Amino acid sequence: MPAQRVLIVDDEPDIRELLDITLARMGLDTFSAATLGEARDMVAEVSPDLCLTDMKLPDGNGIQLVEFISREHAHIPVAMITAHGSVETAITALKAGAFDFISKPIELDTLRKLVANALQLGLAAEKPGRPVDQRLIGETPEIRGLRKQIDKLARSQAPVHIRGESGSGKEVVARLIHNHGPRSAGSFIAVNCGAIPPELMESELFGHMKGSFTGATGDKPGLFQAAAGGTLFLDEVADLPLSMQVKLLRAIQEKAIRPVGASEEQAIDVRILSATHKDLAAEVEAGRFRNDLYYRINVIDIHVPSLRERMADLPLLAPALLQRIAGEQGSRSMRLDDSAIEALCAYTFPGNVRELENILERSLALAEGDTITADNLQLTQSSASPRSPHARTRKSDREGSHSWSADEAYGNLEGYLEDIEREILSKALEDSRWNKTATAKLLGISFRSLRYRLKKLGLDE
Repeated sequence: MPAQRVLIVDDEPDIRELLDITLARMGLDTFSAATLGEARDMVAEVSPDLCLTDMKLPDGNGIQLVEFISREHAHIPVAMITAHGSVETAITALKAGAFDFISKPIELDTLRKLVANALQLGLAAEKPGRPVDQRLIGETPEIRGLRKQIDKLARSQAPVHIRGESGSGKEVVARLIHNHGPRSAGSFIAVNCGAIPPELMESELFGHMKGSFTGATGDKPGLFQAAAGGTLFLDEVADLPLSMQVKLLRAIQEKAIRPVGASEEQAIDVRILSATHKDLAAEVEAGRFRNDLYYRINVIDIHVPSLRERMADLPLLAPALLQRIAGEQGSRSMRLDDSAIEALCAYTFPGNVRELENILERSLALAEGDTITADNLQLTQSSASPRSPHARTRKSDREGSHSWSADEAYGNLEGYLEDIEREILSKALEDSRWNKTATAKLLGISFRSLRYRLKKLGLDE
């Protein structure tokens, strides 16, 4: 194979020579330009596999070159060389379409990793059959637009913040961005920031050294180290304590971390993706989230639509999910009849795709034969306020029977109370967006007690 080509754009001869020597030792062909005009001509002439450009140029700036290449030669990744500590310039370059950035003075190991990632992106793009829609099912404009965004964002190293309701598929989107980018061979590490106790947060993310605190019997790498060369997905990032937000900001800006108890920082090579179901801008306004961290992780913003926003996808989505679930369980081939599809389309899905998966999994267990009907789905739309005892419904109500009468309630107290409990639990699950930890907290019971009650009442996943 011919050597891959890199275009170096800098008006300082010493910098061009340093980059030329370093890249030549990597087996790459290099070409140089000292001005914006020369760089534009060289891009068209040699069609490089990567462009490295300084910010300041005699006849313009690197952002203009990034915009030109993104517009005219979108397949060529561009990395920006910025002044040390120039975070605003780096973010502007990433927003303009730059693949990544590197700060002066240039660290050669960091440069080599950046170049390797960028060139890997080009090789990945040449491979046939890279569909983004294998797990993102649907043909609505919202999903088509989301696929295009994922494909574009996979070609960048910019931090991406993924917005969307709980259960809408934010982690699926994050995994697709990772899987279709140059880091796909590396690890994808997902962490729920709200599930880690605050006192353990720093150790979990950055690792710790032996003896750094009571119980630290050995060195332990953190999640940043586990994601080296890959992607770290920070789910529910709005739940990070303010003290931890400061340390995360430094890790992102300096591309380095300091394990608990360590005397020196360690360089990291990780792409950061984050997500939350909360309004981060509102969290900043309320003082619960740092503005500088918001600015840093929200370089590019992507919205995952709720299931209610794309209900037209249900006739495609539900059967596909059903086949996947049946396959995972080793079950027979299953289908949804027309009544089941109609019932699903009439439901509001407060828990989004995650709730749809739970419903299908439950119906699979209840179905007889290879067809799932509306009755198997057992869909209920819980009211916002408790109903009177005479209006309480038992399980058979959802199957077309009648309401509890006073005589029935007195004659079958256990069944009557179970239906009240079932309705309360269902409402709490919906209010907590199907997060069981949050549901237990809302009800004031232990997580273990919640699991027991859900299983007893047939509400477990």
